[in-house]
Amino acid sequence: MADTANLEIGDQKYSLDVITGTEQEQAVDISRLRKESKLITFDDGYGNTGSCESSVTFIDGDKGILRYRGYDIAELAEKSTFLESAYLLLYGNLPSNAALQEFRKRVSEYCELPPEVLKAINAMPKSAHPMAVLASGLQALGGAYPEFSTNDREKDLEAFDQVAALIISTVRTIAAAHHRNSQDKELPQPDTSKSYCGNFLSMMFSEDDGTDEIPEPVQNALDQIFLLHADHEQNCSTSTCRMIASGGANPFASLAGGVSALWGPLHGGANMAVIKMLNEIHESGDDGSNFIESAKQGKSRLMGFGHRVYRNYDPRAKILKNASDQALEALGVSSPILDIARRLEEVALEDSYFIQRKLYPNVDFYSGIILQALGFPTNMFTVLFAIGRTPGWLSHWKEIAENGKKIHRPRQIYQGETLRPYLSLEER
Repeated sequence: MADTANLEIGDQKYSLDVITGTEQEQAVDISRLRKESKLITFDDGYGNTGSCESSVTFIDGDKGILRYRGYDIAELAEKSTFLESAYLLLYGNLPSNAALQEFRKRVSEYCELPPEVLKAINAMPKSAHPMAVLASGLQALGGAYPEFSTNDREKDLEAFDQVAALIISTVRTIAAAHHRNSQDKELPQPDTSKSYCGNFLSMMFSEDDGTDEIPEPVQNALDQIFLLHADHEQNCSTSTCRMIASGGANPFASLAGGVSALWGPLHGGANMAVIKMLNEIHESGDDGSNFIESAKQGKSRLMGFGHRVYRNYDPRAKILKNASDQALEALGVSSPILDIARRLEEVALEDSYFIQRKLYPNVDFYSGIILQALGFPTNMFTVLFAIGRTPGWLSHWKEIAENGKKIHRPRQIYQGETLRPYLSLEER
């Protein structure tokens, strides 16, 4: 393909550069168009707009490809862990054994919340949504570490190693602290001898009698949920995080904005919708068969099937299905809801209606089932999404801080009233 594109508007011609990425994706560079022509392009919702050049994550939805820093997600899920993949996202390469141990140590050391942050979390109403608490907790955390949240890019970048470990560690503590407070229970002391997920599950669910032994397949399933959600290119929350960072904001403020964007049900609520659907099917007395027929007739919406990005099977779903099966077996969980879920899954993988439309179970279908089986309240599902996405947000903040030269400033096409004369109160 040519390295330029020619645009004709009336009798004017404009030559625009074509940018080619390392995976041969191409884009027409319109950055000079407004200056040269006084025109902007219009793309409602940015669905066909490249907002940046990034080296963090590559997605090819048509082929079902997801790669972190060039590494295939299936290989990472098989051989890596959430913290190792977090390091990869943050720094661009897989760590040596020594580097990984040092990173784990940093994350472990920051698990306990500063007293003033814990006090701020517990001051929130017990009925407050966990996402509101997480966003507020991140801002409070930045306030507790003013040397890490200066809004001076050079200083904030110098502190990045500590900040990344601090935030990755404490997002789970913030989540657990609010959950325990909402249950009128004290937050247990973090146990840094446990794994990242083992420590989190213990903070969430341990009892005074010490019955907090979590089966390894269960810890592994949660670790894979976090790993598989760690980044997903320029989605709503990541783009929000980058936009905030482009103004020079520190990581705490930028990630709090990402959390708020993820809170929206169109972005972070898919696995909650799966559980809601399964409950409604059960309450109707259906085993899933009637709902499937209703979905095929367009009368019902099958949640957790298909994906906006992936036109093929969501590569993360195949991985999480295996983790889901192992976790449920280890937990010994059985319920009508799970039976319905397995019925829907079985039909979707075999029925020609779903196969032809590529309506395969996606990552949200399996993550919702796992999280409910683990005992997480449904309103915490999006918080768990945020915990997993934290390394991705931090990686994009770092990319902006290191390379960003301009504050992000989208344009618009104004469709309101034209110039109107001001009328006095008597004239109105």
